[in-house]
Amino acid sequence: MNYRHAFHAGNHADVFKHLVLTRLIALMERKEQPFAYLDTHAGLGLYDLQGDQATRTGEWIEGVGRLWGRDDLPEVTADYLRILRKMNPDGELRYYPGSPELARRLARQQDRVLLNEKHPEDGRMLKDNMKKDPRVAVHLGEGWHVPRALLPVQEKRAVMLIDPPFEQADELKRCTQAMKETIGRMRQTVAAIWYPIKDQRQLVRFYQDLTSTGAPKLLRVELYVHPQDSPQGLNGSGLAIANPPWGLEEELRELLPWLSQVLAQTQGSWRMDWLIAASTLCVIIPLFRCRSPHGARAHFYRLKRLDPWH
Repeated sequence: MNYRHAFHAGNHADVFKHLVLTRLIALMERKEQPFAYLDTHAGLGLYDLQGDQATRTGEWIEGVGRLWGRDDLPEVTADYLRILRKMNPDGELRYYPGSPELARRLARQQDRVLLNEKHPEDGRMLKDNMKKDPRVAVHLGEGWHVPRALLPVQEKRAVMLIDPPFEQADELKRCTQAMKETIGRMRQTVAAIWYPIKDQRQLVRFYQDLTSTGAPKLLRVELYVHPQDSPQGLNGSGLAIANPPWGLEEELRELLPWLSQVLAQTQGSWRMDWLIAASTLCVIIPLFRCRSPHGARAHFYRLKRLDPWH
């Protein structure tokens, strides 16, 4: 439990993760029905980019710092930038929202935000940061227990972020186990695993395990700031998203080419594909019927695609 995210807040991986998260939430909000947001390894929820930990690494400068002040951002970044500007009203970038703060600010009155943080000090600070919002509940427990402890939720719709510190060698395996348990307890959950990309060889088994989670559909999205085989260390990061809402893939095809170039450090690139292909559900809707000149009846129908969970 030595990992402290404050050293890395606002870096390229955070920007990628948080932009996608804002779109997941926005797409869920197309329906009036409430949903719950769950965060298994929540962190502090709020970070000071001028604080001691952030300034020691300066990682945010090559991350959110590259977006701040630009006027050519794609439309899908609007929610993310709106929150950043509201948190930094004087125009100087200092405060950065973690996933919990983003979710809290994006959630509607009828939604709930369920956060978990195991680190004792970070958990206390997270509770303090969230204490004034009655929609938010903070749990101080083991993040891997969140699926069995909190699912299914009463709203019957949920977004879950699985984002461990990756201090232990088995955490990729535990991520896939957590997703499998999530899908088993509430099949329609939009579950996203964030993961670092350091050595592609280490990810081969992870990708294989993801296909065995039982997710109805599973989208892999990755953003690189270095070549995939670079010895730089953190070459990029990815999100494996079970049950992505309809429209996300199209939005990311617009966002990722731009983002990979803006955040590139030596060479930017991206990829997106289906590890578990989406199955299309349709209903047949009768339109009209008529008779041919010879008296035979003809029936006309159309197919309508269903996306029942989101």
